[in-house]
Amino acid sequence: MKYVTLFVFIILCAFMITVNISETASAESVNDQPKRRAELLLKDFPAAVTKTANTSLTFPYPDAVRGIYVSGSAAGSNRFNELIKFLKQNDLNTMVIDFKEDSGKLVYKPAKGSPLSAAGSNKIKSIPVMLRKLEKEQIYPIARIVVFKDSHLAYKRPEWTFRNKGKVWRNERKEAFINPFVKEVWDYNIAAAVEAAKLGFQEIQFDYVRFPEGFEKKGANLSYSKGDYGKLKISEGQKRVKAVSDFVKYAKDKLEPYDVKVSVDIFGYTATLEEAPGIGQNFTEISKNVDVISSMIYPSHWGSYFGISKPDLEPYRLVNAYMKLERKKLTSLKKPPISRPWIQDFTAAYLGKGNYQPYGKLQVEAQIKALYANGVKEFLLWNAGCNYTDNVNYKMK
Repeated sequence: MKYVTLFVFIILCAFMITVNISETASAESVNDQPKRRAELLLKDFPAAVTKTANTSLTFPYPDAVRGIYVSGSAAGSNRFNELIKFLKQNDLNTMVIDFKEDSGKLVYKPAKGSPLSAAGSNKIKSIPVMLRKLEKEQIYPIARIVVFKDSHLAYKRPEWTFRNKGKVWRNERKEAFINPFVKEVWDYNIAAAVEAAKLGFQEIQFDYVRFPEGFEKKGANLSYSKGDYGKLKISEGQKRVKAVSDFVKYAKDKLEPYDVKVSVDIFGYTATLEEAPGIGQNFTEISKNVDVISSMIYPSHWGSYFGISKPDLEPYRLVNAYMKLERKKLTSLKKPPISRPWIQDFTAAYLGKGNYQPYGKLQVEAQIKALYANGVKEFLLWNAGCNYTDNVNYKMK
């Protein structure tokens, strides 16, 4: 009995010390002890958690992933049942569900004491209940984790972001990014990925694995740490590429014990270049360390590539040209990942009259036909509002 009493006393003391440290840390200014604050946030995580996924759920890998993006708001509302019905009626089998959103917020409330708890929200009341429903319907669940675009963490930890005259820098859309050179940022996002794996998601999809667009022109005017990368005798662009590529490899290694696939979303145009040093993406290097590569190849997002002046009007031609180029890149690798592109199921009216067309059955099918023509049968549909086209020949029967 006395040993039990002693054990309880030790636990209570540890708890009180943790509370006091947390309160002290929150009272410090951002410039006082940033390293100490980072250690407090990430101490023993994820190394201390049990390295196992939720084995009570069973999700066979589909014949070929054919999926849709599902926002946290849609997943946590009555829309979720409607989207399940849509998938079942249209030969689709996968949901890419927001886990860590573009804002940096999580779509659920982590357990008290989690280093992620400050980022929690109530969009999805119970992820286990949601996943059990998907298991029943045999819908493959992928957790989307937005990595380096994270306004929430940028304001919580300004020492981890880019600063302009001492203030958190934001892009033209008022979004803040966190610094890919900072390895504590890597661990923070991997902690979220571990949570998703332990809850039962079968795949972790990292998005915004890059520096802000146009960073090669903006970075010189910003204050930020380059960490260990600042010591390297390579160009600034190569430092960015190495940091992003290193993160992907690090994430893949850290997630290995959880038996989940790892995928990365990447700008389609990066496959047309040796690398994109401005944003730090190298298609080949990233592809070496993932199970799945998901290029975003929406016709509306291209300039006059491949000799196509108005690509939104020619979805088949654009996708066909891109896939031929991507295949050359991937076949050069010893172990190429699965190619699973994001395709367009939205109308890009912002392109202006004469440069866009309404996207529906014909336009979506044109993209899928181009994928099939190049031996690719996996794809994901993007529509930010989760409004997808019905009665499309998604399986190309």
